[in-house]
Amino acid sequence: MTIRSLPALLGLLAAFSLHAAEPAAAARMGTYYGARTTEYPAWFKNSFLHLKEDIDEARTNGKRVILMFTQDGCPYCSALVERNLSQREIEATMKEKFDVIAVNIWGDREVVGLDGKRYTEKTYSAAQKIQFTPSLLFFDEAGKTLLRLNGYVPPARLQAALDWVGGRHENKTAFRDFVAAREVPKQASGEMIQQDFFLKNAVDLRRRGKSARPLAVFFEQKDCPDCEVLHRRVLADPETRAAIAKFDNVQLDMWSREPITTPQGKRMAVRDWVRQLGVNYAPGIVLFDSAGQEVIRWESSFRVFHTLGMFDYLTSGAYRKEPSFQRFLAAKTEHIREAGLDVNIWRYADEPVAATAP
Repeated sequence: MTIRSLPALLGLLAAFSLHAAEPAAAARMGTYYGARTTEYPAWFKNSFLHLKEDIDEARTNGKRVILMFTQDGCPYCSALVERNLSQREIEATMKEKFDVIAVNIWGDREVVGLDGKRYTEKTYSAAQKIQFTPSLLFFDEAGKTLLRLNGYVPPARLQAALDWVGGRHENKTAFRDFVAAREVPKQASGEMIQQDFFLKNAVDLRRRGKSARPLAVFFEQKDCPDCEVLHRRVLADPETRAAIAKFDNVQLDMWSREPITTPQGKRMAVRDWVRQLGVNYAPGIVLFDSAGQEVIRWESSFRVFHTLGMFDYLTSGAYRKEPSFQRFLAAKTEHIREAGLDVNIWRYADEPVAATAP
């Protein structure tokens, strides 16, 4: 039995909450596919997690600090290590210009934050509102967060982040402009890919009245291979499309100068709103609830399970009770498996559920 083979699953997910009733009886526990064990490089700093001391030591050595938030079984963390950190230029830049410290979002090691407060890895991750792994926080010499990468990003984009922070460009160029100036267009269509669920000519994004629906804003751009992957290999999934259908969906060119009215009622050009939101990459998707408040966003190379999960996180109402998207996903996974269905956290829409992470 697979996740596609039970129509009643949609009803299960619609009723899903983190405090759900007893799970439905199932002939077997569904199989969990896609988890990976990650071995982090030996050159990561073996830190006592006293962050001010870490930043002071890095400054003395002419470096800056990166906190890399991880968790066990995370295929995106494995991809970051195996596909990104194995590249000579990325490894050399990290070793030369940064101290990299791994933090397990479910860990119990003590962390002394920059505020002097004592946390566990788990509570510190929650305080930093870490929703995805891997997430990277880049700090300057004063402990200010210069950049945040939420989720896995391809090697070229990680290298851009390292060069921007490591080269101390934060007072010269906005990160999104730095990335745009150095990215060489790859083979892709010259137009943004259209979907039948996108609203036409949507210029007023305010949520009005009791019948207002949640809003999904897709920030994209032309000549965007990662956008093509999103549309052809993720949004092609029927269950994901069913979840998206519960939203008002708007596609915007993140570089457009056309005016819109934001969910907060401000009139501005799309590119100015993108800058205000801090969206750095295309595709970037930001979800707002029916009151126009942002709930969750991502600019990462996610596959079907996590993409579907983010839409479900909002429409189920779980975000009101459970601030941790990762806890929501864990509970959702168990719910599905208890119903006898298989879960694959690493598949694209054109791959079988039983496929495992490479």
